[in-house]
Amino acid sequence: MISDEPYLQMRLARDEQDLLAAQRLRYEVFVSELGGTGALVDHEQRLERDEFDPVFDHLILVDTRRDAATLDHVVGVYRLLTSGAAADFGRFYSESEYDLTPLKHSGRRLLELGRSCVHADYRGGMAMFHLWNGLADYVLEHEIEVMFGVASFHGTDIDALKMPLAFLHHNHIAPEALRVRVQPEHFQTMDLVAKDQIDRRAAMVGTPALIKAYIRLGGFVGEGAYVDRPFNTTDVCLLMDTARMSEKHKGFYTRKFEARG
Repeated sequence: MISDEPYLQMRLARDEQDLLAAQRLRYEVFVSELGGTGALVDHEQRLERDEFDPVFDHLILVDTRRDAATLDHVVGVYRLLTSGAAADFGRFYSESEYDLTPLKHSGRRLLELGRSCVHADYRGGMAMFHLWNGLADYVLEHEIEVMFGVASFHGTDIDALKMPLAFLHHNHIAPEALRVRVQPEHFQTMDLVAKDQIDRRAAMVGTPALIKAYIRLGGFVGEGAYVDRPFNTTDVCLLMDTARMSEKHKGFYTRKFEARG
């Protein structure tokens, strides 16, 4: 898929060079910017990677003006895992953090999203729009019914995050049939402020743009937060039921489907 900006192209990673460039971008965002780490992070080569990379599809935004030889051409990434691929591999990525039993027993077509990031020079522009367009195409092609994935707040100070976490808990908790829950040994409650004591403005200011975008489009969160100290983040699980998404977002997907014929 080619965007209105002809030098920006959305596609799935198709070779080792694309994958390495995606891992390089992830390193710049998750390690250099946010202070994260991981068992397979390669600091010498500046690559953020893990054991799931070979089984995920990697949706990438490519700037054709940038040098692919130096792994500089990928400026946006989404990592995607269908329920079929997860079954073949043995598990979803987020199962180490969340009990996904409600989703896995739903009988619905699932898509796990992760490692979403955009190069610093492309934020505030159209990059995220292009990534969402690419995601919509993927969802339609694979007939996905429920999208889910971990999204992060920067930092692990729960007291500093109590207002946005409580706002999500009281206003956007997933319906029981989809309500995944943080694994018991890692459970951090999000019910940190009484509903009538929440400062909505402070909650919104403290919520990352990606999480706000999903909530505006009709998304939910699972129960509890996961404090990921190696990645220096506090995670929530976002869920989107495509049958229940907001009319605005549903219209976007419907128009794309009609345009595809």
